[in-house]
Amino acid sequence: MSTDPLSANDPAGPSSALLASGMDWAAAEYVCTAGPGERSFEERHNTFSIALVTEGTFRYRAQQGTSLLFPGALLLGNFGTCYECGHDHSTGDRCVAFHYSPALFGEVAASVTSRADFTFSAPTMPATAHALPILATARRASRNPEAGWYEEMAIAVLGSVLGTMSGQPPRLQRLSTLDERRISEALAIIATHYADALSLEGLSTAVSMSKYHFLRTFRRVTGQSPHQYLLRQRLVHAAARLAATAEPVSAIAFDTGFGDLSTFNAQFRRTFRETPTRFRDRHGPRASLRR
Repeated sequence: MSTDPLSANDPAGPSSALLASGMDWAAAEYVCTAGPGERSFEERHNTFSIALVTEGTFRYRAQQGTSLLFPGALLLGNFGTCYECGHDHSTGDRCVAFHYSPALFGEVAASVTSRADFTFSAPTMPATAHALPILATARRASRNPEAGWYEEMAIAVLGSVLGTMSGQPPRLQRLSTLDERRISEALAIIATHYADALSLEGLSTAVSMSKYHFLRTFRRVTGQSPHQYLLRQRLVHAAARLAATAEPVSAIAFDTGFGDLSTFNAQFRRTFRETPTRFRDRHGPRASLRR
């Protein structure tokens, strides 16, 4: 199975669907239908890659060794190395993969392992305890249209895998005065521009922090990832407008930063445990007249 999404699909190989991407990362889903007796071809990792096998089994031969991949296992690929996959005992597989540029991989590796030149020493590993809940959602990833969700998941998974493979326990991050000021600036940006297309890249750049350091620090301060916090702010503003006005639900959804009505309805119902219409019925202007 190819785990680099930037090349065209090979008709004889797996099909791929790019789920989301940024300047130095990408997320893609791969489906392979090859079976026993079919010839395997040597391919090349054009990125550092971590792929979660969600269905099927296959043999993965890489620079680090050869392993049988199975549902729940993580395929690990080093940038610039060759590999080969084969289905000797079964037909087909499915994976969700994250791809990292050498620059982003080196940045996270330096922070987690203290080595910017760190590379994967094994071809595979079980999903880590920290990564498993995140990766479980990847099976429905193609239904999530928000790139910020993918980017945060990609970086969190990379940090977890590097920490586990290097044997480095999570380090308690001391919050400096400078970090406090930078996170305060980021919170102010979100408060003012919550309806805009804010990204992890944009927020971290605005406060002069690397993406990985910003993500960890923001989560430590707020207890949420930047994407989760932004989503909550949008929902709070939307709920306030539902309670105070008779504006159409669709207009409120778009004005508060949601790209489509179905996503807004699903997120609102998940957070408030009721639909936007039901919320308005109970808290809107007409509700007070019925009391």
